[in-house]
Amino acid sequence: MTARLALRGTVAAASLALMTAARAETATSASGFNVPRSATARLDFSLSIQKFLFFGVGASPWPAQSNAVGTVRFVLAPSIPPAGIAPVAGSRQPLDWPGGAPVFAVTASDHVLPVEVRSNAGPIAIRAEASTPLSNGSHTIPMSEITIASSNPGLPAPPVPASGIGGAALVAGTGFSSLVTLQKASWTFGYANSASRSAGSYTGVLRFTASTP
Repeated sequence: MTARLALRGTVAAASLALMTAARAETATSASGFNVPRSATARLDFSLSIQKFLFFGVGASPWPAQSNAVGTVRFVLAPSIPPAGIAPVAGSRQPLDWPGGAPVFAVTASDHVLPVEVRSNAGPIAIRAEASTPLSNGSHTIPMSEITIASSNPGLPAPPVPASGIGGAALVAGTGFSSLVTLQKASWTFGYANSASRSAGSYTGVLRFTASTP
């Protein structure tokens, strides 16, 4: 059985703008000859810094932005216990089978992905959405069979729901009282293989979204 999981990262970005507004004040000072004089004028300034958020899953490091969707692949291959003999593909192939149920080992590829979050907008929450379940015709596998482990506790992976939108993983701020965030991690994807499934090629989509208050 082959399972293919497409990942889509949501990227939100806004420009950093500096806006200044000035108001001039005038004053006049007058006196007789040979008397020191002074005049004072004040100037007010207004500074506005807009929020921005960069979020990338896969080969889209800052400051690049890409709409390319990466694909994580899992292949489940059977072996015959107790010796773990791999069956040979084809018909009429001899095999010493003691009668036990085969064991399916999971082999993953393209399953370790770089993840990056940059923001100046305060706390950041990341959620996973099972927008398309793992399916093969009428057969489906809950998306919660997909596991994710993060290399950085400050950028944890969100829980993967069986369907719909899952719970939030909170990203730790790195500066200015946690208002600024710069976090990088590697997310390693796996397949739990918790139950027997019908043979076939299954595909599905996970959508990750990072959001700020």
